[in-house]
Amino acid sequence: MVATSHSGLAGIGLRQPHYQALMARLPPLGFVEVHSENFFGDGGAALAVLRATREHYPVSLHGVGLSLGSACGLDAGHLDKLARLVEQIEPVRVSDHACFARGSWPGGDTVHASDLLPLAFTPASLDILVRHVDEVQSRLRRPIMVENLSAYLSYADDCLPEAQFLTALCQRSGCQLLLDVNNLVVNGLNAVRQGRSALDEVSLPRDLAAAGAYARAFIQALPRDLVGEVHLAGFQMPTKAGQLVVDDHSAEVQPVVWQAYAEAMQRFGPQATLIEWDTDVPSLDVLLGQARRADAVAAQALAATA
Repeated sequence: MVATSHSGLAGIGLRQPHYQALMARLPPLGFVEVHSENFFGDGGAALAVLRATREHYPVSLHGVGLSLGSACGLDAGHLDKLARLVEQIEPVRVSDHACFARGSWPGGDTVHASDLLPLAFTPASLDILVRHVDEVQSRLRRPIMVENLSAYLSYADDCLPEAQFLTALCQRSGCQLLLDVNNLVVNGLNAVRQGRSALDEVSLPRDLAAAGAYARAFIQALPRDLVGEVHLAGFQMPTKAGQLVVDDHSAEVQPVVWQAYAEAMQRFGPQATLIEWDTDVPSLDVLLGQARRADAVAAQALAATA
């Protein structure tokens, strides 16, 4: 069945505390997004809710377990489960991350890190990522989107700028980029704060300005036709010099992220936009308010380019 059309492009993550309220109220939203792996089971209440939601909203499936950059290859069982869910739900978009999460110990045992670990930005990593995205797209019989990561380390052999790395991935595989603007800002904050002593003076305005500039430069380095969805989220502001900024999706979208989002809308045009909130999940009304703000910021940014 075709989902009901709603005004605006912004959507929210569908989380268990909001199942009942969302279905009772059916507020206007561009779409809802779920973590694919939460619905891999055969039948059950969660899948029934997702099917019912699909009657009213477009659904985007966002995965955290494909491990597209793992050198040990894709997990065939995981991909089979995703393919089955795609066939059942007929999502508007399917996505995962530019990361690895699986690896092989000496002796052949494969382990899962249960985290999104960053890739080295090298030609060899790019080849692996392209090959696995091709495999997933062939299995699902549709293009997917791949999200840029919030990363807390880098590698000595990095030799490609991240924007160039992701651009090459999309151009070689035919996938699109899921641009997480919050991840850009978090990475920018961690880059400017890296290596500072605990005795250094904390200057959040200075650091946020530098992180915003980092995010805007990244956005401008991407081709205009590369992006297929945007993610927005909040993070806890650091209170100490040198403190790592963690992308914990636990707060409202920060002003510096809204500013970078406006620039992204001006560069890439109107894009489906998700409000992500996974920790300390607030009321449904708070999420809906953030979605309405995303629509307003996008409309204002697009009007400025008309």
